[in-house]
Amino acid sequence: MSAALILILPGGNASAAAVYKCKNQQGNLIYQESPCKPDVQAVSSWGAAEMQQLDGMLVLKQRGNGHYFLEATVNDKSLTLLVDTGASGIALPMSFALSAKMSCRNKIYMQTANGVAEACTAIISRLMFGPFTLTDVPAVVSKSLSQPLFGMNVLQQFKVEQNDGEMRISTRN
Repeated sequence: MSAALILILPGGNASAAAVYKCKNQQGNLIYQESPCKPDVQAVSSWGAAEMQQLDGMLVLKQRGNGHYFLEATVNDKSLTLLVDTGASGIALPMSFALSAKMSCRNKIYMQTANGVAEACTAIISRLMFGPFTLTDVPAVVSKSLSQPLFGMNVLQQFKVEQNDGEMRISTRN
């Protein structure tokens, strides 16, 4: 299964690109710009984030399922993250983290909605989303994670307002 992804580039230009999330024979998730090969399992994926930049603010549109998504780059690798105010931090699938040249620092166990999961800590050298750029951002990386999460370790650094199906992220005054 594939999903079209709309990337909002600085300056407000949009370009359509397909992103495919596949699982190889070893069970690793792979994010790629071409369709999954016949010997690789296609994994259900998420749709495009609806977002725009307005005067130094990032505005996210709520999807029909009630969730907010945003487009970001992690060490210059693009991905779509689910904005999750219940997540303590950014969480990334292992396959994506490896492609973004991130390495595990410490092995950890975390409590998830599906029980205890093995993961590791890592650092995102450069995280970019909307008009914002952060450096040296702590993250958790997990083999079992299928949906990248954008959690509170980043959100708490910003003013976040939610109203009428929009989430507005801006700098704190």
